[in-house]
Order: sequence, then structure tokens, then C-alpha cells
Amino acid sequence: MDTLINRLDSRDTDFTARLDRLLSWEGVSDAEVQHRVTDILARVKQEGDAALVEFSNRFDRLNVSSMAELVIGAERLAQAYADLPADQREALAVAAERVRVYHEHQKPESWSFKDEHGSLLGQKVTPLDRAGIYVPGGKAAYPSSVLMNAIPAHVAGVREIIMVVPTPDGVVNELVLAAAHLAGIDRVFTIGGAQAVAALAYGTETVPRVDKIVGPGNIYVATAKRAVFGQVGIDMIAGPSEILVVSDGVTDPDWLAMDLFSQAEHDEDAQAILIGWDDEHLAAVEASIERLAPTMERAEIILTSLRERGALIRVSGPEQALELTNRIAPEHLELSVANPEEWVEGVRHAGAIFMGSHTSEALGDYCAGPNHVLPTSGTARFSSPLGVYDFQKRSSLIQCSPEGASVLGRTASVLARGESLTAHARSAENRILD
Repeated sequence: MDTLINRLDSRDTDFTARLDRLLSWEGVSDAEVQHRVTDILARVKQEGDAALVEFSNRFDRLNVSSMAELVIGAERLAQAYADLPADQREALAVAAERVRVYHEHQKPESWSFKDEHGSLLGQKVTPLDRAGIYVPGGKAAYPSSVLMNAIPAHVAGVREIIMVVPTPDGVVNELVLAAAHLAGIDRVFTIGGAQAVAALAYGTETVPRVDKIVGPGNIYVATAKRAVFGQVGIDMIAGPSEILVVSDGVTDPDWLAMDLFSQAEHDEDAQAILIGWDDEHLAAVEASIERLAPTMERAEIILTSLRERGALIRVSGPEQALELTNRIAPEHLELSVANPEEWVEGVRHAGAIFMGSHTSEALGDYCAGPNHVLPTSGTARFSSPLGVYDFQKRSSLIQCSPEGASVLGRTASVLARGESLTAHARSAENRILD
């Protein structure tokens, strides 16, 4: 039987090179995608609603004549929630409340203090006026993404939250609409792709321009978000889903195999890696993978992901496992070890850390509370999960007393004249007390 997942050993001379190849991910759009996106952005910017209707008919195989047919109002969202089966309605409500409670703890406060001269210095926190949430449609319709993107915006105090979601062939996902109702979304437009990003960035006759666009999408969406950045804010350019599991050999191998599958089933480019130092345990996990993978509903996707980008990595022990974890900087990190709290301090780079054998990554995707929009492709080295802070701005506050303006004026004058900026210097000098 062919190996279903790559095996790497840190003792091998080619280990570093093999690991680098495994981790390598080039998410840059090719020239053709760039050209198409550029054209779509320009058309929407120039033609507004007319371009949105044309692109929706062409790409989503619709037959609409105006934007009025692509708008879903608050009453329809509420009805979708009311019509859900009881178990789905309850599960969605529980998840939404847990996400809200968690993000309430993230809210920063404005602050100020006075220095020794009586001058006030501080920071004012202000929510964005309007945020745009992109939600994938069709087969990749995720109500959990609605909650994770919209609820932090709502908690942050954003005045208006707009959602766009494509409906290929006119198919509407009721669970997505219900989630939008729970998350406090004001309006939904059933548009997608680069044209939806353009509408949010530039505004049209019907779609209001937003201050920031968040949410996952395909290569066209990612390319469009990159292109409009600066015109509006964006959350991140996300790569494929990732999971890194560190196991000390205690957790059931079947559990670990399924944890790896939980990310591999997203798509063929997803990455699932397990690190361990017990040879028998690694062999048992591999046996579980081989036995369970063919039974999965998305077996073909899982098997491709594991063969192309998955790995079981043998290291010398916990110290090397931690070193490798920080080298990989994973989106999701499962510390499937006996005392995970002892490991956390040493983890410098990870989007989300799942501690202990009973904490599967899947819980974080849906209902644990922390956000599941996380940095991928090693960007956890410098990025953080989506949160309330992504929907707020910080303004500096400066109010000088007469004495403070005089004291600071002398310092500013010296520095300004050193830079040959005379107007700066004289502006500060005007306020120096005799």
C-alpha cells in the first residue's frame, strides 16, 4: 500500500530541505487571475450596480435584471432563523453567545494621563463606521464564518455591518442567513467574487462603501482584497487551512487521525502535520490514518491533502518539538500532551493553541468562543486572530498646558531646526513662555 502521509525524521540529513518544501506555499495569483480581477474591479468602480448584475448572472448563473433582486433584508434573515430545525437553532444560538462573551473580554478602553507639566496625553478608541463581511457561498457555505466575522464587529461597536454572499444557481443557504440574523448584520447582498469585494470597497448605487472588508474567499476574492487594500482595510490574505498536532503518545491515535482529517478535508491544499518522539505512537497514528481515511465522506480531498502537504514528523523530544512548532508558526496548534500549560509559555508563534487531549481544533471552529479567523502560512509570526481590535481605530490625544507647550516647544524647536524645518520650529517657539 502506498504511504498516505509523508514521514519525516529530524535525524535525516535532508530533513530541513524536506520540511521547507512541505511548508512552502505560494499563494500569489497568476497573471491571468490578476488581469481578470483588475478588469472586474474597474468595471464595478465605473458602472456600479449594472456591472454587479452582469457579473452575478455570468459567474453565479443567475437571471436577474436589477440589484433589488440581490438584496436580503432583516425580516428575511429573522425568518430564516425562526424556520430552522430546533437543534440547529439552539446550536447556532449557543455558538453565537459564546463567541460574543469571549470577544466582550477583548474590548479596549480609551485612556489618558497628565504629565508633570499638566499636559494631557492619551488614546481614544473609536469603532469603524461600516464593515463588510465576505461569506463564501455554494458548497463552501459556512455559517460559523458569519458568526466569527460579524460578532467581533458588533461587539466593537461598528455602526453598520454589511454581508455579501454568492448564491450560485440561486441556491440560498438558510443557516448562513440565520447566522447573519444572530450576528446583528444589517443587510445582505447575494453577490460574490471579486465583484463583491469591489462593491464593498468602492460602493455602488445600492451597495454602501465600507471601511474594512473581512472574511475568507477563493483566489479571486483574495486577489481583489489585496488590490483594494489602501482604499479600504482588510483582515488578511488567508492561505489554506493548517493544523499542527504535538503528541506525547498519550492521546488515542484514532482521535489524532481525525484531528488531522478535520483540516485536511477543507481542501487539497490544506496542511495537517503531527509531531512526536515515540516511534510506536507515530506508527499507531499512521495505522489509524490508513484505516480511517478511506471511510471519510471527503476521503478523496483528505487523501490528496495528506499526500501532498501532510506529515508525521519524528523529533528527538519535547524541546525539539517546541522549536519546530515555532519554526512552522501554525494556524492551529494542538498540544495533545499531558501538561499543556507547561508548554504554552514556550510557544511564540501560533494562531490558536488547543491545550490537552480533550480539546479538538474542531471545537474552536464552531463554539469554543475564540475567533477561528487565524493567520496562516507562517504569518502567525507577526499576525493575530481576528478580533474586536480589528474593527476599531486608535487616535492619539494631546492637550498641552501653557507650561507644557513651553517646555516641549524648546525641545521641538531644537529638533525641527536640526531638520531644517523652520516653520515647525517657529510654530513651537510661538508657544514658549518668556
